[in-house]
Amino acid sequence: MRLVLAAVGRLKAGPERELASRYRERSAQLGRGLGFPACDLVEIPESRARRAADRCAEEAAALLGHLPAGGVLLAYDERGRSDLASEALAGRVGGWRDAGRAALVVAIGGADGLDASIRTRAELILSFGAATLPHGLVRVLALEQLYRSLTLLAGHPYHRGDPG
Repeated sequence: MRLVLAAVGRLKAGPERELASRYRERSAQLGRGLGFPACDLVEIPESRARRAADRCAEEAAALLGHLPAGGVLLAYDERGRSDLASEALAGRVGGWRDAGRAALVVAIGGADGLDASIRTRAELILSFGAATLPHGLVRVLALEQLYRSLTLLAGHPYHRGDPG
């Protein structure tokens, strides 16, 4: 199962870009032995349409263009679930892999959010809570959660759950 983070916008050089790159590289290394041969990053240019709805629709079409047939779409959206534990997310990722799904595409929208077409198509919509976060931090957090999922699947000691 190929892993893809598809995000609207580009991260400028700086700490967020470096940290996102670090988690992507860690995911790619660990993932190879777990049936995840790649962890790709796709940066979608921000739409220049005048209306927010048109911008969201254009960006959604570009994001969906990276979802292969048989792929899973996981979207990060402010209206998504914020109650899914890391262990449960890892279980879903492992389940999709074991079901032979082609790819897991993690989508992050632009400044105007995600179009309804993304939310309708997504098999899972998550949120990092009610606070509005900078795009760069959302990208880092999404990649960290992907890496954490892989460490849980591998039995790696990175994740320290509730000791009970």
